[in-house]
Amino acid sequence: MPETAPQPAIPAGDYTLSFVRSPGPGGQKVNKVSTACELRFPVGPVDWLDEPAKARLRRLAGRRLTLEDEILIEAHRHRSREANRRDALGRLEELIARALAPPKVRKPTRPSRAVKKRRLEQKQHQQQRKQLRGKPAME
Repeated sequence: MPETAPQPAIPAGDYTLSFVRSPGPGGQKVNKVSTACELRFPVGPVDWLDEPAKARLRRLAGRRLTLEDEILIEAHRHRSREANRRDALGRLEELIARALAPPKVRKPTRPSRAVKKRRLEQKQHQQQRKQLRGKPAME
């Protein structure tokens, strides 16, 4: 199992939590209890992330990034507020941890001798096939 970087502790003042009603089917309780969690994390004003990490975070957020440059995470998998709050925070921490990890630098590779040989043989085969398509030479 690969080792993961330690998850960053997000200061409580850097995000806002609100609880809303969960979508989907339910019973009497789901219509009157707000257990779903909406977590909003503004990316721009955060000073403990450097600009390249912020750019990676914005790219990783995808459609969760709003026009106000906030990451919006909705958690409504669980039936309790606390579990949904933990779920939303965990997902944000995971996203930030992935953004903090520097991207792997691609090491350029060269084609092997066998690959070059196979490519040349295929070119020869294609050349012969095209020559056979032509009109026969009149001698």
